Amino acid sequence: MSGEPVINLFESKIHFEVESKKRFVIDLFAGCGGLATGLELAGFNPALVCEIDQDARQSYLMNRFSWLGNKPFKDLEEFHYADAHELDNRRINLIKKKLSILEPELTFGSGKRSTLDLVCGGPPCQGFSGIGIRRSYAVDKCDLPANQLYDQMASIIEAFNPKIFLFENVRGILTGRWSRDDAAGRIWTDVWNRFSNLKDYEVRWSLVKAKDYGVPQNRPRVLIVGIRKDIYRAINLPKLMTEDAVESGFLPLPFHNAPDPEDLLSDLVDPQIESDLKSQQFRKPFATTRYKSTFTNPIQKWFRTKPDGTSLEKGSSVSEHEYSRHAKRIVDKFALMIEGADLPEEMRTKKFAQRVLPRKWGEAGPTITATSLPDDYVHYCQARSLTVREWARLQMFPDWYQFAGKRTTGGLRRAGNPVEGQFGRETPKYTQIGNAVPVGLAYAVGIHFLKLLEESENEESS
Repeated sequence: MSGEPVINLFESKIHFEVESKKRFVIDLFAGCGGLATGLELAGFNPALVCEIDQDARQSYLMNRFSWLGNKPFKDLEEFHYADAHELDNRRINLIKKKLSILEPELTFGSGKRSTLDLVCGGPPCQGFSGIGIRRSYAVDKCDLPANQLYDQMASIIEAFNPKIFLFENVRGILTGRWSRDDAAGRIWTDVWNRFSNLKDYEVRWSLVKAKDYGVPQNRPRVLIVGIRKDIYRAINLPKLMTEDAVESGFLPLPFHNAPDPEDLLSDLVDPQIESDLKSQQFRKPFATTRYKSTFTNPIQKWFRTKPDGTSLEKGSSVSEHEYSRHAKRIVDKFALMIEGADLPEEMRTKKFAQRVLPRKWGEAGPTITATSLPDDYVHYCQARSLTVREWARLQMFPDWYQFAGKRTTGGLRRAGNPVEGQFGRETPKYTQIGNAVPVGLAYAVGIHFLKLLEESENEESS
C-alpha cells in the first residue's frame, strides 16, 4: 500500500464529483486555499474553515464547490471562522452538533469514535522562515502571537479527534529559536513534543520537497502527520522504529515529474506585451484579458479546465493576467538577464534572489520557491516579472481560481512591525499565493490519506 505511487494531478479530473462516501476536513489557517483545493480534488469536503485574513478567507470561500447537507459550504457562515482562538470548547461542541445535523454520518463522541476524516493546517510561518527572521525586528519569536498557534491547533485536534491530522510549515521551523538565549532548534522541539504527545495518535514527520510530488518548485516543507491509533492498527503500514513519515507510509513516496516552466506557462504568453514594454506604451489596463492561443499540452489543458469539466479555449476570458509597468531601465536589465549577459555595474542590484525563470529545469529539477515577491523572478522569454496568473500556476492553482484583495502592496504593510505592536499584515494576491501550500502537493497527500482511510474501513468490514 505505502509503495504505490500517487497519481499525477494533471491526470486527474478538475471538476468536483460527489463520491459515494463523503470525506470531511477541517481546514485551519487555510490561507487562500491551496491545501483545500488539492484535498478537494482528492475527494475531501471542507466542514469548517479558519483563516484570520479577510482577503485570503474570501479567496478561499469564493473558490469552494463542496456542499454541507443541502447547502454550498461557501454560503454557510456558521462554519467560517477568522481567529482559531474563537474555537473554544463551547463553540466546538456547538459546531459538532450542527455538523451532525447537516451530515448525519459525522459523529463525535458519545461512546463512538469521531468519524471526521481530517484536520489540517499550516499556522502562519513568517516568524519561522528566513524572511520572517529579517522582518521580526528585535522581537523574540515567542512574543509573536502567530507563532503560538501550533498549540491551539493541537487543542483543536484533541477536541475533534479526527482519524488523521496534518500540520504543515516551513523548513526554518526545524532550526529556529524562540529567543536569542535559546539553542537552535528549540522551536521544533516544542512543536514536535506538542504533537507527538497527542495520546490518541501515532505521529510521524518528514521534510519533503514539493518538486518531488510533481510541483514546479523546490519548496521544502515540514509535514507532521498523526494517524489515530484505531485507524493505524487497521492498516498495513511498515512498523518501523523511525519518526520519518515517508518511510513509515504516513506520507506518499516521491514521484518526480514536475513540469518545466515553458510547458507550464507558454500558452499565457501574449506577444504584444514585449513591444509594449520596449516602447513604454502601456494600455489601460495593462493586461491580457483573453487567451491568445490554445493549450498545447495536457498540463495547460488541466489548468484551463473549469469546475464543470469544460475547457477555456482560445479567445476565452483569462483573469489575473495584469503586467507590471516596468521602467525602461528595468526592461533593458531584464532583457540582458534573459540573454544571459553580464549586467553592467549600474544595473546590478543588491536583491538577493532575482533571477530568470528557466525554460527547462534541467536534471536537478525545480530550483525555485514562489514567495510573496513577484519580482524575484523574470519571465523566461519576456522582459518582465510574472503576473498573478503565472504566479498561481507555479503553485498549481487552476486558471478559474480567483483571488480577492490587492494585486500587491508595500513591504512594511506586507511585513508588519512587531516592535511597534503592528502584528497585522496585508496579504495581497501575490502574498496569498506565495504563502499557499502547492495544490499538487496537497493533492498527492490527499490521495494518500484517502487510500489509508479506505484500507482501514475495508479491514473493519472484513
